[in-house]
Amino acid sequence: MPAGAVRVARDITRGSLTEEGRETYFPVAAGRRRMAGKGVRRRSMPGESHENRLGISRNVLVLGLVSFFNDLASEMIYPLVPIFLTSVLGAPATIVGLIEGIAEATASCLKVVSGWLSDRWRKRKPFTVAGYSFSAASKVIMSLAFAWPVVLVARFVDRFGKGVRTSPRDALISESSHSLSRGRSFGFHRALDTMGAVVGPLIAIMAIHFLNERFRLVFFLSCIPACVGVILLVFLIRERGTEESTEPALRFTWRGLDPDFKVFLLISIIFALGNSSDAFLILRAQNLGLSTVLVILAYVLFNVTYAVFSMPAGVVSDKIGPRKVLLTGFVLFSAVYFLYGMAGTSLYLWFLFPFYGVYMALTEGVGKAYISTLCSPDKAGTVFGLYQTTIGLCTFFASLIAGFLWTYIGPRATFFFGSAAALVSALLFLVMGNRRSRACR
Repeated sequence: MPAGAVRVARDITRGSLTEEGRETYFPVAAGRRRMAGKGVRRRSMPGESHENRLGISRNVLVLGLVSFFNDLASEMIYPLVPIFLTSVLGAPATIVGLIEGIAEATASCLKVVSGWLSDRWRKRKPFTVAGYSFSAASKVIMSLAFAWPVVLVARFVDRFGKGVRTSPRDALISESSHSLSRGRSFGFHRALDTMGAVVGPLIAIMAIHFLNERFRLVFFLSCIPACVGVILLVFLIRERGTEESTEPALRFTWRGLDPDFKVFLLISIIFALGNSSDAFLILRAQNLGLSTVLVILAYVLFNVTYAVFSMPAGVVSDKIGPRKVLLTGFVLFSAVYFLYGMAGTSLYLWFLFPFYGVYMALTEGVGKAYISTLCSPDKAGTVFGLYQTTIGLCTFFASLIAGFLWTYIGPRATFFFGSAAALVSALLFLVMGNRRSRACR
């Protein structure tokens, strides 16, 4: 080692390095000290992640609050829409299915488009703001509904907004998080989102009671929390400044995807084909004798469990790796669905609904954190969109399969099929492995 370096090391150890020595050997640090002495603070780089006591960045915290208020507003309406359509507007059940089918298909198909556009323009916030704004506007449209086509328009606008915002928002969460704490970030976001789903139905029950079942007034009031979310998003989210992509056109091929992502997507497709709409859990609860009020309470219990375990699941995934947590979620889903099929009394449901919430906590946010490790930041919106669009379409077909099994074979068959699909997915996930598993641990 050069003599000068030895001298500097000795002086540092003894604490006797002079100011002149600091200027000579550490000019950058000395410059920062001079700026600090003059009251000048170093400016943070755009996109730099500053974590608070929860271990998450400001953007993630704000996006969690936005999702809380938006989901609160949506869940004030969602349980009431079928009743409003059939009891107030006199629409048949087929119209209810048509409206929900069009709404969900709209959201699924838009996610990959909005994700790619946000990648190309290097902008996440405008898509997120527009998406939540569409959803807020849909509440006003719903309050003006005096015929079922107006409800169709309102649901279309709401799901259009969801399709526009979801992929860019998830990419923004990923970009606003440290690579070692993405599980925590997505888990926190899912926790607040789900808490909105807990509070919303409870407010809806009280509003219907105290407002004498004036559905349209409840719909209009739900616009208030939705607008609060949009205001938080506009004024508190800060996005890194990046230049627009100069690529001439979309060049997206199956070959260009990460091999690990392709494996996970294929396994997720198998899983999703057995994971039908949660409406079948509600039907099963009614089938086993629960009243409407008890069904809603069981649904709230599921969301409470989901919210409570979402962030801890994300923290655990950051420590032991998301693959292990996802695998546990797949196995738990298989067991829960099997027991839904085996249940002969409604007593079991008070245990199964909470465990279903734990499964959701182990897979929803953790799955997104895992995907964020399988793509580059500039392609995150496209990859998130492709995944969510694919799974959304699979869920549509899963519900058709579930309905067919329920009608022509029996309710048990619906859940046994879902359990088997999840078990196959878990085995494939375990056997096929992942080349990035070591990096994710």
